[in-house]
Amino acid sequence: MLKSDKRSLRIVSILLGVVWLLSALAAGVAMAKQPGVEVLTVKGPINPVVANYIKRGIGEAESRGAAVCVIQLDTPGGLDSSMRDIIQRILGSKVPVVVYVYPPGARAASAGAFIAMASHVAAMAPNTAIGAAHPVAIGGGEITGPEADKILNDSVAYIKSLAQAQGRNVDWAERAVRDSISSTEQEARAQGVIEVVAPDLNALLFQLDGRQVGLLSGSVILRTQGLPVYDNGMNWIERFLLTISDPNIAYILLGLAMLGIFFEMANPGSILPGVIGGISLVLALFSLGMLPVNYAGVALIALAFLLFFLEIWITSYGLLSIGGVASLVVGSLILISSSAPYFQINRWLIAGTVILIAAFFVLVVGAIVAGQRRRPVSGQEDLVGRPAIARTALDPRGKVFVEGEIWNAEVEDGKVGVGEEVIITRVEGLKVYVSRKEGGK
Repeated sequence: MLKSDKRSLRIVSILLGVVWLLSALAAGVAMAKQPGVEVLTVKGPINPVVANYIKRGIGEAESRGAAVCVIQLDTPGGLDSSMRDIIQRILGSKVPVVVYVYPPGARAASAGAFIAMASHVAAMAPNTAIGAAHPVAIGGGEITGPEADKILNDSVAYIKSLAQAQGRNVDWAERAVRDSISSTEQEARAQGVIEVVAPDLNALLFQLDGRQVGLLSGSVILRTQGLPVYDNGMNWIERFLLTISDPNIAYILLGLAMLGIFFEMANPGSILPGVIGGISLVLALFSLGMLPVNYAGVALIALAFLLFFLEIWITSYGLLSIGGVASLVVGSLILISSSAPYFQINRWLIAGTVILIAAFFVLVVGAIVAGQRRRPVSGQEDLVGRPAIARTALDPRGKVFVEGEIWNAEVEDGKVGVGEEVIITRVEGLKVYVSRKEGGK
């Protein structure tokens, strides 16, 4: 075996040993963690990031043998697909899952009401609300026609099945979807929508102790008194992804992508603007992928970018820029296809972004066009139009003196005597072409 091979094998062995040691330490920490109560916290719209976080949290609660997994919930609603992913994970959980509408002032609206209905135990803090689960319109306005009936009936059947499976008020569940009714914590408990009203987590665990719940694997008696409580919050990656999933952040990233990529294409080799634009574009596409996006809006924003870029190469007297601004405005306004307020882009942000991008493109395009049309100020081309003095007779060839240098010259028409002033008309290599100055002999 060669020395280089031995060295490589030694390095690989060391790396594998380090990985094994870290894995053993992590496993040791996990094994040393006493089974207790796993607490997940959800605040904001339900989207794929939140769904993956809850699925991860329930999975870790199962692997640690937790007595119960509590989801502290405060949401105005969210995406139907993400909501169903969460519900499927709750229903298939090997540990009891408690949905706790918390803190005081929180709500479990729309998708949140469905999630609460799917939980093994539903609880609420004082001064909270649950309900308003009518399907949200897509594309703005009300859903009408046969499509509206299909969506509504599907939602009603879904929430009724969840309520029936967990022994809750089926009639209330149907009205929450059909009529968008909401209930306070006291009303919800009195109507059989939830089981527990508790001011804080300790009070909740006290009331849960001894309660029997049904899992797919069978009935379980909750033993929550005296157990350690573990706060399993989002990790830094999940927090970052949740931050950029905000529609306003997604829109800002899309604007940065346009600016960076345009600047790089207009000035090849700048590198930094292209890197920033590329990263912003990837993050923007990821963010838009978690939102109810109208692809016509995306297409119009892309068209705006194309029109701005074409302004560099085509003399349109500003028409392409005007079309780009109009396309950007319309695309921004229809970018999000949902009428839900938590998915809307702030109108002031749209106005500011459009003005900023439009001003940037107009200024940059104007500077580039002006630079292309400006006469060169250095090099041989700069000699065109300058006066020169004939050092020899030009008949038609000879030499002229210009800018402290003697050039081979050829007169375009006629003859030029020694000492006469001529005007340079063009330059080819090391030879200039001249014409007699007006008024000359």
